[in-house]
Amino acid sequence: MAILRFLVPLALIAILVFLVSRTDVHALRSAFSQVSIGHVIFGLLLVQVQVVASALRWRFTAMRLGETIPATVAVSEYYVASFLNQTLPGGVAGDAIRAYRMRNAGNGGWKGPAKAVVFERLSGQAAFFVLALSGLIAWPFVLGGEEAGRRASLLVLCFLMLVVTLGLVLVVFGHRSSRFRRIKEDVALVFLRRGALAIQFGLSVLAVGSYVATFILASHAVGAPLPWIAALTIIPLCLIAMLVPAGFGGWGTREAAAMALWPLLGATQTEGLAASLVYGGLSLAGALPGLAIITLEAIRGRPRRA
Repeated sequence: MAILRFLVPLALIAILVFLVSRTDVHALRSAFSQVSIGHVIFGLLLVQVQVVASALRWRFTAMRLGETIPATVAVSEYYVASFLNQTLPGGVAGDAIRAYRMRNAGNGGWKGPAKAVVFERLSGQAAFFVLALSGLIAWPFVLGGEEAGRRASLLVLCFLMLVVTLGLVLVVFGHRSSRFRRIKEDVALVFLRRGALAIQFGLSVLAVGSYVATFILASHAVGAPLPWIAALTIIPLCLIAMLVPAGFGGWGTREAAAMALWPLLGATQTEGLAASLVYGGLSLAGALPGLAIITLEAIRGRPRRA
């Protein structure tokens, strides 16, 4: 298993290299040449919105679970996690390290911070999947035709059946478990009680909206402006491709998805690849404050929470 965790990220990077090698290099350079400093600055600002909104969502989640995290600490630790997620294999290593670095924040050790990280990520992924589900419903209006409508309806139905099945399994097999009852109580605290749903929804919409806006900006920057329907269709699917827990920050899977999906809205595969690469570059550059924090801690010899 250890060698598999090492080989899978390398395989995804190899896929990315293969995709680039099979692309018209001249067209790719032409796309990159259209990226302006204005696009870069605006894109980096959007990435900061992503990080700050996600950090505040994590802080709120931790507070509901009895963990107190100052806002400045939440933001700085989220920068560290975002940078590490994009540079370490697996795509979630930064989140694990985020929980570990906060192990001394409360009296319960690492379990409380780890639980807060899991629920915070769950909130974000739920927002992604709701957006993608909306996109599936919108597909018939994009592709047209009765067959496209049937396929979209079938996908939505399968998704809903999966959700219902998982819910029934949890209810049937978990209602007698004390651990399940504790999880159910935590879910209620984090997502439902005392206005939690509105706060979680608002912060998740802000975070996911900034992800989508960054991708739209990246595509516009390379000369492939997308219609508004892309925010509900191809972009959410590209972002979900990044959630595969392998590789480095979605590199490889995201580009493959973009090359497959961009032509559905009239762009070319090269433009999809270029947009995805610009998106990845903006995301990595926007998370560089995390590298600065780690570097300063190494120089001082004092990690913030270790």
